[in-house]
Amino acid sequence: MTVSSRPGNWVARLQRFARDRHAAAEYCELCSVPLPPDHLHLVEPAKRRLLCVCRACDLLLGDDKDNGYRRVPRRAEKLENFRMTDAEWDALGIPIGLAFFCQGTPGGHILAFYPGPAGPTESLLGLSAWTQLVANNPMLTEQKPDVEALLVNRINGAREYYRVPIDRCYALVGLIRTHWRGVSGGDEVWKAILDFMSDLREQRDGTGAYHHG
Repeated sequence: MTVSSRPGNWVARLQRFARDRHAAAEYCELCSVPLPPDHLHLVEPAKRRLLCVCRACDLLLGDDKDNGYRRVPRRAEKLENFRMTDAEWDALGIPIGLAFFCQGTPGGHILAFYPGPAGPTESLLGLSAWTQLVANNPMLTEQKPDVEALLVNRINGAREYYRVPIDRCYALVGLIRTHWRGVSGGDEVWKAILDFMSDLREQRDGTGAYHHG
């Protein structure tokens, strides 16, 4: 099963977040109080928007399922027994060995993102492809829609699979946008990606409290 590339709101929002991430990190986007570098995030699924928030707004809104916001978790987990063959990966039609997959509650679509010379490319993953992945990897049923993603790293022979907070994916997109040069990205961006994965690997057993890139 292949994915079909298409433009989408997520791409524009990811790119805007990458451009404005330093400014967005300074103030709570709901009450405007100053924020520390290591702050919390909420997702607004209806608008497909990630918000930098203070602890008070997180406590007030993050646990209420009826207010339109979802709390972004703080912990990343390496999926040690994840099953995916090279043929299954190739069938997804993703041209490089790095992508993340997130289920959105508006419409229930599974979205795949991967880096490219114009920034992140959004693709709509076929439902049957995701269903097969879940059948092979039941731990994916624990992935929270909107706020968590499956991050796949198959660069340079790696076979790593993580369940990560969605803000880590935003940070990765920002990193790629900052360092990408030319058609292939250049050595700098691929080193930055490898450093990102190394940092994720080292912190996976910790609190999952990450700083912006």
